[in-house]
Amino acid sequence: MNRTVFELIDYIRVHDGRADKATLSKQVQQNFKLVKDRSVYYSSHFAIRFSSTRSNSFSNTVVALSTLQKYDELPFIVCQVTPVRNILYLANSTFLRKISHSSQDLRVDNIKGSINGSDIARRFNDLPNEPKNFEALFNIHAAIGFSENLPRLVDATNNIVPFGSKFSISDLSLEKILQAPVRASKFVQSPEYDRLKSDLDLRVSRVTDAILVAGLIENVNVRGRIIEYMIAGENDEIRTQLIDAVLQGQGEIPKFRTTNDLGDYTRAFNQFETATDVKTKIMVLNSNPKAYNIDKPLEYLSKDKSVFMFYFIGIEPNKIVNQVLVSMFQVDLLESTIVLSHWAGRNSRGVTQFKGSVLNKLILSPDNNINRHASRVFLRDLIAL
Repeated sequence: MNRTVFELIDYIRVHDGRADKATLSKQVQQNFKLVKDRSVYYSSHFAIRFSSTRSNSFSNTVVALSTLQKYDELPFIVCQVTPVRNILYLANSTFLRKISHSSQDLRVDNIKGSINGSDIARRFNDLPNEPKNFEALFNIHAAIGFSENLPRLVDATNNIVPFGSKFSISDLSLEKILQAPVRASKFVQSPEYDRLKSDLDLRVSRVTDAILVAGLIENVNVRGRIIEYMIAGENDEIRTQLIDAVLQGQGEIPKFRTTNDLGDYTRAFNQFETATDVKTKIMVLNSNPKAYNIDKPLEYLSKDKSVFMFYFIGIEPNKIVNQVLVSMFQVDLLESTIVLSHWAGRNSRGVTQFKGSVLNKLILSPDNNINRHASRVFLRDLIAL
């Protein structure tokens, strides 16, 4: 999160009880050189909406969902101006419970409705929605984005039949899922692991220059999808066009479609069926990458030979630091997995993210130590969601 956001927080705090909404918004606009878009003020670092109330109660209509969509890649801050103090909330789509006003026709293909102050979550994953947690909260949101929040908001708003469903686990599926840590332990010690790692490393070496250029893209979702497709995309023609566009610095990236499957790259061996999710980690950024939708690995691991792996590429300016291939059950990775269960709609067990600091450490000092007991406990916890 840019330091300008923290300067904004300090500036607004200093003006507690000293200005009404109109005065404060004008002062903030001038001091931070913000552009006004109707009720929203924004820069390249953040967007902010001011709203006035007589007390701490906050039921005002804040912003249209379509407007939020325009700025959801930035920290979207709502400032509730009261006579005593100015209260700040992070109101990106991840932190919305539902859409309240004029939202009857809201669908994933029809962005309608507006957000009330009461729709903004006051806590998220045990973190109070207040300035001291804005950086941690925005890191969570950045890995999810508007497109993944939208189906959840449609579900929560209209109480319609949800899209998709939780993976139903039979007794046979449960047995196979709980054996997954054993399969993973055997795989990471096998020659097949070395073959998969060499295969992925070769794919990276062929597009290293393009990866470094794509690593400069600010949007974490776009950056990740481009790099993942350049490495593991199935359509050779589109992959080549994408690589050329990135290297030549073209303004328009050719359209490409990533599958919604568990892994970006699958490979079958005699004893193992592997799915590998390719993830990039910008080493200088404090970010929490999205890991997976919980139902997907549970469904995949219910198969006999299934092994789910992560291939992390650590990037610094002008160089790739390292590439590591690790199991989802690797000890440090497992301990760093953040479960966002209550974020999900009725049709999902939720999603997970990784703590970025642990990824940095793992990329610099890789290992594939797996605690089978802890892994099974983790799996049971996911199944119970």
